[in-house]
Amino acid sequence: MKFKELKVKSIEELKKLYLDLCQKRQEQNFKVANQQLKNVREIRQARKNIAQILTILKEKSSK
Repeated sequence: MKFKELKVKSIEELKKLYLDLCQKRQEQNFKVANQQLKNVREIRQARKNIAQILTILKEKSSK
């Protein structure tokens, strides 16, 4: 998801998306441990999206 798309979302939507991505990342980590995940780059992308969401949430809460 692009940073510009995330900036226009509300705080509630961002929190929901954050929880979904955290759960998805955890599932991916289990799949890597069991050697079931073929594209490990997805983990990097999920971490990047989580960091972007946290940055926007922090920015919005400080205003």
